[in-house]
Amino acid sequence: MSLNVAIVYHSAFKGNIKRLATRIGVGAAKVDGAEVRLIPVEEVDDNWNYLHECHAMILGSPTYVGSLSAAFKTFIEQLAGEVWLERKWLNKVSGGFTCSAGRSGDKFNCLLDLLVFATQMGMVWVPMPMTGGNYSSTGSENDLNRMAGYLGVMAQANIDEPAELAPPESDLMTAEIYGEHIARVAAAMAAGGVITTPDGGNGGPALRPWNLRDA
Repeated sequence: MSLNVAIVYHSAFKGNIKRLATRIGVGAAKVDGAEVRLIPVEEVDDNWNYLHECHAMILGSPTYVGSLSAAFKTFIEQLAGEVWLERKWLNKVSGGFTCSAGRSGDKFNCLLDLLVFATQMGMVWVPMPMTGGNYSSTGSENDLNRMAGYLGVMAQANIDEPAELAPPESDLMTAEIYGEHIARVAAAMAAGGVITTPDGGNGGPALRPWNLRDA
């Protein structure tokens, strides 16, 4: 079966988020039948059909002042109309990734913003499949998931290094594994015929009883 995966991201400054998006795409492409499309938020208007039809959507934003970038937030706010109201992205598999210069940088808050956005759209969020690394005196910066992110990918890029060096390979490989994991979850859900329409498809109950008398 074919599997469409969209990676929607905003990358600025040194291009760290683009590097992560690319490696997430490499991971997702490992799944049989996967077609991966990287979509900068600046190009969303050319890709609405793909976004509506894809099985999985992975969202990426830099952490700016502890939250999403303004450009990514603009993309989100375009969906407050028919996409949200008509549940067009219901049960679409989703996940998220972010990067900041700080070890913390309040990246958790950025991923939480992405999670809330995804659930507002009715999407199914997939967490990081592996435990955190670099937990002990025997740990290292080369450990996978070295930032111990569980909502999604938390990467860190030294502010004085070029994009070719930051984030480091351990963060990029973590992103690659996450991308493959999300694609496999999406493939399993698609094979199982998960309801993706608000009218109670597959014999299920209607999912949009706007008024109790209409339920």
